[in-house]
Amino acid sequence: MLLVCLIWGANFSVMKGAFIYLPPLGFTAVRFTVSSLLLYLLLRWRNGAVAMPAGLGWRMVWLGVLGNTAYQVAFTLSLLWGTATNTALILSTIPAMVTVLAGVGRIEPVTPRMWAGTAIATVGVVLVIAAGGLDLTAGSLRGDACALAATVCWAVYTLGLRRIPATVSPLETTALTTFTGTPGLVAIGLFQVFGVNWLRVPASAWGALAYSSVLSLIVAYAIWNTSVQKVGSSRTAIYMCLTPLVAALVAWATLGERLVPLQGAGAVFIVTGVLMTRREGAGAGGSRRE
Repeated sequence: MLLVCLIWGANFSVMKGAFIYLPPLGFTAVRFTVSSLLLYLLLRWRNGAVAMPAGLGWRMVWLGVLGNTAYQVAFTLSLLWGTATNTALILSTIPAMVTVLAGVGRIEPVTPRMWAGTAIATVGVVLVIAAGGLDLTAGSLRGDACALAATVCWAVYTLGLRRIPATVSPLETTALTTFTGTPGLVAIGLFQVFGVNWLRVPASAWGALAYSSVLSLIVAYAIWNTSVQKVGSSRTAIYMCLTPLVAALVAWATLGERLVPLQGAGAVFIVTGVLMTRREGAGAGGSRRE
């Protein structure tokens, strides 16, 4: 999960650089198409065949549409209509939302230590992002609404993964939900794809496309799905609190964005919250499936 935080944290800067040359929805459509093809080949090589598990067709469809199509569209529009700061702050509430939904829905046990760790880490994220200032004007409300929709989509998607049987591998779950989520993204971004002069796209943009397709989607999604299966949705989602911190550090190193002391204070809260939740998981004996 720490690797996932690194991959997704860096992906903000990677995609920001790519959007200079490629339109956002078109970029998303292409990266999911590439990822789907690679996942198909990988699954065919590993399993010899690609088939929907019996009785899980509808579940894989709604998980793919929710966790890929709806989430990606809402996330992209939140950046287009709002600000990156507001979007990151709202998305940072995913761990808290997953914990609340898991506890209220009795999907998995949530201990007081986990509640406390989630709250502390969320405060840290707020400090890290608020250090750069927040845009609370009416003009950003559409973007904020989309960021909130993205948060709900990812939280419900994460909880939905807990109902996938252990007999279905994380690779299969990643591939099948990518397959079912890609058509909607292609349909939405197709008009932008045809508007790009691909012969003039620089190597840096192609590299960003490869990074976002292979690492951000295939590798990170597979690890995320594995973690949810092994230790639960709440203990997995808490690591999302680290992603904005990684994003800030990568932006400082690659884009020259300035870091301030308040972000350092936020980092302490983030690390503390994550460690509290992780130790709770170790004390509880790990996976509920083992």
